[in-house]
Amino acid sequence: MEQVASSRCFGGEQLRFKHQSAVLHCDMHFSIYLPPAVALAAAIPTKKFPVLYWLSGLTATDENFMQKSAAQRIAAELGMILVTPDTSPRGAEVPDDAEAAYDFGLGAGFYLNATESPWSRHYHMYDYIIRELPQLLYANFPIEPTRQAISGHSMGGHGALSIALKNPSLYRSVSAFAPIVAPVNCPWGQKAFRLYLGENKKAWEEYDSVSLVKKAKGKLPMLVDQGSNDQFLEVQLQPTRFIEACTQANYPLIYQVREGYDHGYFFIESFIEEHLRFHAEHLLVAG
Repeated sequence: MEQVASSRCFGGEQLRFKHQSAVLHCDMHFSIYLPPAVALAAAIPTKKFPVLYWLSGLTATDENFMQKSAAQRIAAELGMILVTPDTSPRGAEVPDDAEAAYDFGLGAGFYLNATESPWSRHYHMYDYIIRELPQLLYANFPIEPTRQAISGHSMGGHGALSIALKNPSLYRSVSAFAPIVAPVNCPWGQKAFRLYLGENKKAWEEYDSVSLVKKAKGKLPMLVDQGSNDQFLEVQLQPTRFIEACTQANYPLIYQVREGYDHGYFFIESFIEEHLRFHAEHLLVAG
């Protein structure tokens, strides 16, 4: 693991690292924010801290959220570590969309394990998020594995919800901004799933939050924010499908419509504090 950037931020440290991923077969970057409490507790090797994983959306990298959201200010107060992985494998050897489309290939890994050639060698973002990256972090940072939460935006919101629904024992809470909740039924998801997973629709449902919530075995605290002026609301996001599925499954969803907000980072920046405090209610308690 190689450190490639470091900046002082709200009394803590904003860091960026590069490492060789065995799961994705390429070099990967991730960004991590260590609140000031981490440095203060450096002399206590048994002291561990809660972590929030943030999954970004289409075209983003590991840096967008850290540079635009100002989430570090609240994380510093709460003593919460923030981790942002990249949105896909990268590198000259990693295949991309033939037309370099923004909604598939590089920058658009959809947080799944691809099964179709040529994507299946590199595009295993699901395994990277739930296994490889956490193990790397546990070995190098004072993270408490039993106090984890996950969140994200758009494609990353899809990733956060679907991963949490499939792995409720790994996280204490989950949240999302404008998530793609029904990829099986929207153009973004249908394109990506067909190319990454083939024509088997049952395989698609394993990464579709509407399908997953109907059979969820564990029920995590869940918060979803959606802007009313989101340009992707009706065609790509389809939140009504998810709300109905949660109601039928008696899943404890907190769903909030933010009047006048669109799909961009001003939306995230406006309400990220509320999300971090939501997660803190579950991360900062014993057990």
